[in-house]
Amino acid sequence: MAEPEIVLTAEKLGKRYVLGGLERLNDSFREMLIDLLLAPFRRFKKLSGKADESELFWALKDINFSIKRGEVVGIIGKNGAGKSTLLKILSRITTPTEGTVTIKGNVASLLEVGTGFHPELTGRENIYLNGAILGMKKKEISEKFDRIVEFANIEKFVDTPVKRYSSGMYVRLAFSIAAHLDPDILIVDEVLAVGDIHFQKKCLGKLEDISSQGRTVIFVSHNMASVLNLCNRGIVVDSGKVIYDAPIASAVKKYLALGSNSDGTGRVIFDNNQKPADLDNIFRKITLYDANHQVTSSFSVGDKMIVEIEVDMLKNFDDPQFSLGIDDELGVRIFTLSTYYSEYNSSSISGVYNVRCQLDELTLAPGDYKLTVCFGNSTNLVKYVKHNVMTIRVHDSNYFNNGRSYIKSSGPILQKSSWTEIR
Repeated sequence: MAEPEIVLTAEKLGKRYVLGGLERLNDSFREMLIDLLLAPFRRFKKLSGKADESELFWALKDINFSIKRGEVVGIIGKNGAGKSTLLKILSRITTPTEGTVTIKGNVASLLEVGTGFHPELTGRENIYLNGAILGMKKKEISEKFDRIVEFANIEKFVDTPVKRYSSGMYVRLAFSIAAHLDPDILIVDEVLAVGDIHFQKKCLGKLEDISSQGRTVIFVSHNMASVLNLCNRGIVVDSGKVIYDAPIASAVKKYLALGSNSDGTGRVIFDNNQKPADLDNIFRKITLYDANHQVTSSFSVGDKMIVEIEVDMLKNFDDPQFSLGIDDELGVRIFTLSTYYSEYNSSSISGVYNVRCQLDELTLAPGDYKLTVCFGNSTNLVKYVKHNVMTIRVHDSNYFNNGRSYIKSSGPILQKSSWTEIR
C-alpha cells in the first residue's frame, strides 16, 4: 500500500512580535516598513548599549513538522506555548516572520467564536460566504445547506443576523460549516468547549467521520480525554518550540509531565508586559488560600479553599462574569464554580479588579487537579480563558469520621450520606 502523501509541511517556522506592538493580519509588508522606519533608532540603541533583542517576543521559533493525508493530529501545550499562533499561521490568518508553510488542498478552520463570520449577515448568508471562501460553487453549498443547518440546530434562526446569536449558536454554526464543506484539512481549536456536552460529543463524532474519509484533522484542546480519543499523533509545543512529536498516548504523557504555570506555592502571576497587547492578557494574578489565609496549592479533603482572581481591564467591561473550572489530569471537567450561578452581581468593572471565590468544603477525591480560570459575560462565559494555571493537590483525610480512606475508584467527588436500617 502506498504511503499517504504529505499535505502540510512547516519548515523553520517562526513568528516574532515587537513588545508593546499589535499583531497585524497580513502584516509582512507592514512589519518590513516598521523595521525600516525604526532602523535608525535601533542603531542608536545599539550604540547606547541597549540590546535590540529586548524589544522582541518570539511566539514561535524554528517549528518543523509534516502531516500526512488522513492523520488526526493533536497539538497540545500549556498556556502561552504558541499553539494559537501556530494555528493562525496554518490557517493563513496571519503570516510567519520566517520559514514557510506548504499546504496541499483547501483548509477550513474554527479557531474562535465567530471567526470568518460577518456579524451583519444572516446565518444563511454566512454559510454561502464561508463556502465561497473555501472555493465551493453555490450549487455545492446548496446541496449541503440543510445538513449544515440541521447539525447546528439553528433552523429557527437561520435568517437572523449572526450578531444576535449566542456564543453557543455561533460555535454550532461555525463548526457545522467547517465540517460539512469538505475541506482537505480541518483545523479545530479549543472553541468546542463553548458548546454543551451533547454538542461536543456530536462534534467529536463528526471529526471521527471526517478522518475516516481520509481527510486531515488538526485538533487543539486541553481536554486530554478528547485528544486521546480522537487523535493518533500528538505534537507538544512549549515556549514556542516543538519539544515532542510522537503517538498520541506518549505525547499526552509528555504534556502532563510539563506541569502548570504555578510557582508551586499556590500563586501564579502573569507577565503580561512581555507579550503583545492584543493577546487579551487581562489576567494579572491567581492566588489560592487555605482557611488560615496562607498561600498554598495543597489541601486535604474537607478543607476550605479560597481563590482570588486579579484582572486589569483596559476599558470598561459590562456584565462581568468569572468562572473557575476544576479538571482532572486528563482535562475532564469535574465541576465549575461561577459567578453566573451565584449571588454575585456587578454591572460593570474597569481597571484593576479583584474578586474572591470561597469553597467552604473541598470534596474532591485525593489526587491532583488542574485549575482553569475564565472571564466573560452572561452571553459568553469563556470570552477569556487561562487553562491549567496551576495544579491543586488534594490529600486524604478522615472526612467521613470513621478512619477509612476514600477509594478513588468510587468517583472524583466525596459526598457524605446517612444510612439507617428499615425494620
